[in-house]
Amino acid sequence: MQMMTRDVLLEMELEEDDDDDGDIGDVPASKRPLMAPATLPSSLVLENLEQTIVSGFGSLESQQDFRTPEFRKRRAYESNLICDGLQLEATRSLLDDKLVFVKVHAPWEVLCTYAEIMHIKLPLKPNDLKTRSSAFDNFNWFTKVLQVDESIIKPEQEFFTAPFEKNRMNDFYIQDRDTFFNPATRSRIVYFILSRIKYQVRDNVKKFGINKLVSSGIYKAAFPLHDCSFSSPSEDLSCPNERYLLYREWAHPRSIYKKQPLDLIRKYYGEKIGIYFAWLGYYTQMLLLAAVVGVACFLYGYFNQNNCTWSKEVCDPDIGGKIIMCPQCDKLCPFWKLNITCESSKKLCLFDSFGTLVFAVFMGVWVTLFLEFWKRRQAELEYEWDTVELQQEEQARPEYEARCTHVVINEITQEEERIPFTTWGKCIRITLCASAVFFWILLIIASVIGIIVYRLSVFIVFSAKLPKNLNGTDPIQKYLTPQMATSITASLISFIIIMILNTIYEKVAIMITNFELPRTQTDYENSLTMKMFLFQFVNYYSSCFYIAFFKGKFVGYPGDPVYWLGKYRNEECDPGGCLLELTTQLIIIMGGKAIWNNIQEVLLPWVMNLIGRCRTVSGAEKKTPRWEQDYHLQPMGKLGLFYEYLEMIIQFGFVTLFVASFPLAPLLALVNNILEIRVDAWKLTTQYRRMVPEKAQDIGAWQPIMQGIAILAVVTNAMIIAFTSDMIPRLVYYWSFSIPPYGDHPHYTMEGYINNTLSYFNVADFKSKSKENPYTELGDYTACRYRDFRYPPGHPQEYKHNIYYWHVIAAKLAFIIVMEHIIYSVKFFISYAIPDVSKSTKSKIRREKYLTQKLLHENHLKDMTKNMGVIAERMIAVVDNNLRPKSD
Repeated sequence: MQMMTRDVLLEMELEEDDDDDGDIGDVPASKRPLMAPATLPSSLVLENLEQTIVSGFGSLESQQDFRTPEFRKRRAYESNLICDGLQLEATRSLLDDKLVFVKVHAPWEVLCTYAEIMHIKLPLKPNDLKTRSSAFDNFNWFTKVLQVDESIIKPEQEFFTAPFEKNRMNDFYIQDRDTFFNPATRSRIVYFILSRIKYQVRDNVKKFGINKLVSSGIYKAAFPLHDCSFSSPSEDLSCPNERYLLYREWAHPRSIYKKQPLDLIRKYYGEKIGIYFAWLGYYTQMLLLAAVVGVACFLYGYFNQNNCTWSKEVCDPDIGGKIIMCPQCDKLCPFWKLNITCESSKKLCLFDSFGTLVFAVFMGVWVTLFLEFWKRRQAELEYEWDTVELQQEEQARPEYEARCTHVVINEITQEEERIPFTTWGKCIRITLCASAVFFWILLIIASVIGIIVYRLSVFIVFSAKLPKNLNGTDPIQKYLTPQMATSITASLISFIIIMILNTIYEKVAIMITNFELPRTQTDYENSLTMKMFLFQFVNYYSSCFYIAFFKGKFVGYPGDPVYWLGKYRNEECDPGGCLLELTTQLIIIMGGKAIWNNIQEVLLPWVMNLIGRCRTVSGAEKKTPRWEQDYHLQPMGKLGLFYEYLEMIIQFGFVTLFVASFPLAPLLALVNNILEIRVDAWKLTTQYRRMVPEKAQDIGAWQPIMQGIAILAVVTNAMIIAFTSDMIPRLVYYWSFSIPPYGDHPHYTMEGYINNTLSYFNVADFKSKSKENPYTELGDYTACRYRDFRYPPGHPQEYKHNIYYWHVIAAKLAFIIVMEHIIYSVKFFISYAIPDVSKSTKSKIRREKYLTQKLLHENHLKDMTKNMGVIAERMIAVVDNNLRPKSD
């Protein structure tokens, strides 16, 4: 056996410095080379290993230095590993004499035994179903450029598979024993053994598993080995060089336009990592369609910017320049002219257009198509990767088993079993955990209120300090309005607070979930997923929800404003609405989060590995073996790809929930995801230790979370168009109030819209003289305008909502109901029309079941029939001999 093909590496630290000569023969037996010569047959190898273990431990039992509990646990654990059939070999570190590496290898017999125990599906027969022609076959010349070169990474041959059985080994497709079990399967089998071998029995409670030994410091790490260096292929001709191929054809920047080699990713890292990159790649492909439509809608708004009549009226000196707006705060805020918002009104025309409505409806359908087609793709991967019937029962977490002290009677088996706490104790834990989560959500809401108070306070300052007139000589005046300055600074502060709270809550959520003590790793990840997503949802989206649905909605009117906390006057939107501010908030949070995450994902592991190399390398450089190079890489962590999923789901929420305010959001997400795939691939292949492969049928709890976001997105986008944008009031004016009996124009037009949507207020009606204009440069005004639909002063119902307001409210509610029902109807139709499993995949599954029944069960029946026939013939022969008359 070559050392480079060991499946799992255990690394530990010596307890005492025995000698400085580097002779492994002077260290405890558990750290000596235990691997017999590779030229011996398997049976002799195992026999020699058992003899070495026994004699080694026997000669060291009297040595005082190695009577520690840690040594006894390690000795018992490694002895049980060898008794279970694994082969071990110890090697001292070349860079640190205190470190000893124990390499573990599973022989063929062990792999076969545990493949049957774990119900692992293995090749039965090559797939003989013909591949159906696709409508895209005519574009092979284009798609071939995006495919991975098949001469470099050969496509995996498709097989029909069945759960492995040793007694029917001849029925399986075994051409080469070295390749029958792929690297991920070999590592998974070995880790399955390592996690179930006991090392101590105390009070009739078995303690077992490598995770406990690593967490207690008996071993420092346990991980599979990379097969070679990522930068150059191995000199060993038997090495498959899969890590090198993955780096060259997947993680390298020059492969950024190519499709991912998913089969090789699954073969090398396992199904759980493979399904993540398959989902991320499919999500990115679907974003391409959304990005194209989003850019088209943005360009529609851009090219129709000159036809934006209401923006022209705002910028017109004879219209907007003569409209005097009421102060938006008390005491310090002046009267201001409407045309100072000219530039923001032009920007608003880019996003608040008919194209936005079309795009919002499209995205409601797009998200359904994405989820439904992903289910089909996921079903294909489940079949291809043999996870359709995942029969392996998940074991309890070591942390759970360590706390099992209460004895109860199992209602099903009527046998005693141990649990960590009683029913009452479980209720207390759930209550405490829920209270902690609720407290942190309240903390986020408090931070949002703090941002609102900041907006209200700083707006007064900006209103007093920034220019009051638009003279056209200072370009800053065109863009830096009090509203824009307040929006940008508040968004930046909100982003900083979001990232700080996010960092703190990650640790808090892990502490809460650890205290909750879920039984299995899946339960642990699902519990943590719901806590983290609930927190992140409130943390990232609360400011957007405030701007979209609360800001400027409850402000009263200048003579009777609404106050926050009895002190701060509620915020008002620009004359064109809060849509532009929501767009600004989305750009800052989405862009800032993407930049921060990518920098963190690239720099942090690279710097940590660089520091580690600087600490270990001293004097002349030594050529270190593969296991030592891998040890100095960064560990992936217990949660694996949890944070990668969380990052993408939060982005998915931004793309779907608020896309009506920013059609370019899918384009930003597309660019980020193209980079994200390669950054994650680069991290896995170059900066992190190889993860223990795990089986996974799907993306877990993230699927229902995305479905919930998709349903909520229809409501949020409909409400953004209805209540945040100014589209519905413009349509109501165009079709009802621009012509008689409400309007004066002879035909439908948008002219006069601005004047019609701004109400009058009599300055003499201010409740306090302190709120009169403190500035004199704009003149002494007797009336001002404000954004609302109210009757003017002197009307019998002055300052009450007018008929235009009720028409707009009715139109908004009708629009929400109609849009929701149309999109939900289309969504449900699409969900019904698109089956979760494609016809070709169903055919393959049925064909596989047929072959399994034919080759395994029918062959078994034939063998039984044959054996029964032999037995029957022997019985007949015996009866004939007994009945035949004896000759004298």
